[in-house]
Amino acid sequence: MKLLMAAALAFATLALLGCNEKQSATVQPPPQSLTAEAIGNYCGMNVLEHPGPKGQIIVASAITPFWFSSARDAFAFTMLPEEPKDILAIYVSDMGKAPSWDAPGADNWVDARKAVFVIGSRQKSGMGADEAVPFSDPVAAAAFAARNGGRVVGFSEVPRDYVLGGDTQTEALPAGAPTRHVEN
Repeated sequence: MKLLMAAALAFATLALLGCNEKQSATVQPPPQSLTAEAIGNYCGMNVLEHPGPKGQIIVASAITPFWFSSARDAFAFTMLPEEPKDILAIYVSDMGKAPSWDAPGADNWVDARKAVFVIGSRQKSGMGADEAVPFSDPVAAAAFAARNGGRVVGFSEVPRDYVLGGDTQTEALPAGAPTRHVEN
């Protein structure tokens, strides 16, 4: 009987440990501070050398984040089939808290899935391409769009074609998702 109770206690302990491991595995890792060691995943250049919002993606299969010289490049990483899909976190520069466009900040990250983005603005990424300008505050995003043109959308509403090329005004993710248009 004591052996049976000991076995039951051991099983219960292992089950609880398993639950705790599953819970800790779902905890989103915090963003890393942007430093001179951050090299853009696609451009191979120092991320700090480019103006505008940056991105970082943390995946379970890598020790360090994937860095991006633009928020739009971070979106591309999530859409391209050849990139890792074990994404734990996606962070982008919160441009509402950025000191300036030229110096977007080292630690003002926002969870991309909770951010809003201004797309189609006159403001270009550090590499000269269209940018998805991220904000944690929808009011700050609307003010940016009023000054620079564009429209405010959520993470899942950023059009695939806007990120990967093609028509910049159609095919939102998911298809047909509503957008929050901001008048210029």
